[in-house]
Amino acid sequence: MVEKKGVDDSVWADHVERRRHVARAIQRRMVAHIAAGRTTDFSSGPLENDPAVYTDHARAELEKRELFCKLPLVAGFSRDAPRAGDSLLFEELGQSILIVRGEDDMLRGFLNMCTHRGAKLVRASSDGNCERRTRLTCPFHAWNFNLDGTLAAVPGQQGFEGVDMCQRNLVPVPVAEWGGIIFVRAAAGADMLDIPAHLGVFAPELEQLELAGALPVKSSMLTADTNWKFALDTYCEGYHFATLHASTIGTTHYSNVAVFDAFGPHWRINFPGKSVASLVGVHETEWPECDYEGVHFIFPNTIIVVGAVEPGKGFVRVFRLFPGRTPGKMSCHVTAYILPDTQTGEYRAAEVEFAGDDSDSVVTQEDYRVAVEAYANLTNAPAGFKVVYGRNEIALQAFHRSICEAIGVPL
Repeated sequence: MVEKKGVDDSVWADHVERRRHVARAIQRRMVAHIAAGRTTDFSSGPLENDPAVYTDHARAELEKRELFCKLPLVAGFSRDAPRAGDSLLFEELGQSILIVRGEDDMLRGFLNMCTHRGAKLVRASSDGNCERRTRLTCPFHAWNFNLDGTLAAVPGQQGFEGVDMCQRNLVPVPVAEWGGIIFVRAAAGADMLDIPAHLGVFAPELEQLELAGALPVKSSMLTADTNWKFALDTYCEGYHFATLHASTIGTTHYSNVAVFDAFGPHWRINFPGKSVASLVGVHETEWPECDYEGVHFIFPNTIIVVGAVEPGKGFVRVFRLFPGRTPGKMSCHVTAYILPDTQTGEYRAAEVEFAGDDSDSVVTQEDYRVAVEAYANLTNAPAGFKVVYGRNEIALQAFHRSICEAIGVPL
């Protein structure tokens, strides 16, 4: 597999120009695949994997520790908490973490736990959002904290004589805001997150998306009785479009045709729509402008789908997949965003309507039904059985290789 080094960012005046260049380069490769008889990007060969990577309890605990407690994870986008006092909760891994924007516009993370007796400080409303506040007040005994986590007031403080209240500030959790994306490490600690180092050569590919302007529209949670990796596998290939999604995406996109770019453990994959066929045999100077689109994977668990309702009017869908308490339980936090019009900077109702609840879409439900049924089969697979990822399932292979490397286990 060839690792892509991106483009020379010194030559682009702005992100819009860079996106146009990358979009055209991807389009050129798509047209070549269709012209060659619907070929696709290939890996060096098929890859077999043991069903235990999905079903084994020890493996699941190792992944939680090495991937989900040590690596930066996507918690949301900047406009999920845009103003001082805005906050969001990160609770998908069991421990409740509060991310709040301070008066200095900085985002900080804390255990969502009062340092008096551990009560939860902030609860999400029914729509998943948290109300804006100027202080964090415990609903149990009204201990009061500033937005920077320092203890501000204790009712009946005379009852705590001899207690060093300077040691009763909120417990910090590492949080970083980069490129419009909010990252968190799901473990207590005051250390800093180096997001450019984590993303490496993938950073410019994400930075060009200008996600700081992404406006949240809809958020929901999907749970399923399958392994989180099997669910994520379904986002990694278009080999199944014509069969599983015959009445939906299979009617608009080619099956088993993809353009793949690896950036370390992260990657981007594009699936060509059938309209690409109209460009075969046409000189590139006659091609219409195309919007930048793509499925982006931030290791270890986040899929960011960028698309356009119509030229210049974009949307983003984010799928954050998490392991459950057992290997056969998982959850997926789905959030839809719209991007401002590239010409006017405005957000339009058409994009809002399009960016609906994808957790309940036909495509998502079909994918997860297969993931549940296949997981049940793998738990009872005969001795010696291996799953196999074809050369055409290149992103899927990259995903599993990166997991093995990160947790220190041979594939």
